[in-house]
Amino acid sequence: MKAVVVTALGGPEVLQWEERPRPDVGPRDVLIRVMATSVNFADIKAREGRYHGASLPPFIPGLDAAGTVEQVGSQVTGLAPGMRVIAFPSGGSYAEWVVAPDALVFPIPDSVDWDVAAALPIVGLTAYKLLHDIARMESGERVLIHAAAGGIGTTAIQFARLMGAAQIIGTVSREEKKAIARSLGADAVINYAEEQDFSAVVNELTEGRGVDVVLDSIGGTVSEQSLTCLAPFGRLVHFGSASGQPGQFRVGDLHASCRAVLGFSLGTARAQRPYLLKPAADAVLDAVATGGVSMQIGARYPLREAAAAHRWMESRASTGKIILQVG
Repeated sequence: MKAVVVTALGGPEVLQWEERPRPDVGPRDVLIRVMATSVNFADIKAREGRYHGASLPPFIPGLDAAGTVEQVGSQVTGLAPGMRVIAFPSGGSYAEWVVAPDALVFPIPDSVDWDVAAALPIVGLTAYKLLHDIARMESGERVLIHAAAGGIGTTAIQFARLMGAAQIIGTVSREEKKAIARSLGADAVINYAEEQDFSAVVNELTEGRGVDVVLDSIGGTVSEQSLTCLAPFGRLVHFGSASGQPGQFRVGDLHASCRAVLGFSLGTARAQRPYLLKPAADAVLDAVATGGVSMQIGARYPLREAAAAHRWMESRASTGKIILQVG
């Protein structure tokens, strides 16, 4: 089969189009012919050797895929050849064929096309779990979503609206990204590259009350400032460190105000508690199929042009999801 391979740690140029053996199928595995996959920030970190648990070159990058079941292992039930599915493969998804554990393969409706299907596994399940399971957002609460024009951000805005958020505030890194977040339901959008203290703006927008939930994938000073606009009993959910910098908190800022700092990694959930993902997958697929959530696709590339797709993501100009078309 053809695949994109990380041949050495480094820039996009290390992504090479190569012939690789088709993966073997174990008793609890599902072989999938890939129709489309997506680019995630974790793919870039893995390519550079900065992703936790990353493989050493050569390896096939990629976390999620959409395609058709070709073969199932001897102990697999509920899945059969010909089914349209999304999956989290065991050995990278930038390939024509992948193998995934049956617990991480989810059938999709015929109404969901391949690009949309490929866009939703990481961002859809992450956004839903952040709000529903980790933050336990309630109707009427106020939400701050960082990187609001990205894949998870655009999806989280829509889920927050579906869940009854009273006010949704987004932050973005570029002025031109504001319109995207607003079009999906954000009540206000802040360009944190221009605002020296976005938290002061958030407090002003909320009339001094602050927000009840913060979704933070940035880290560093963004995490620290977020705590200053988090309301009593509020929850800051940290799920990434795009800045590459740690955020520091004082325990005294938490207990008296009953605020919480929570962490989440979809990768850890996949590896250690995969059974937690099916309810989220069902909820996301239902929301997408019924039109409650629209997956935002910002760019499409053929699989063999994965290096160009990585360059586009790293430019910080991209919005929504970047899709790699395979089938």
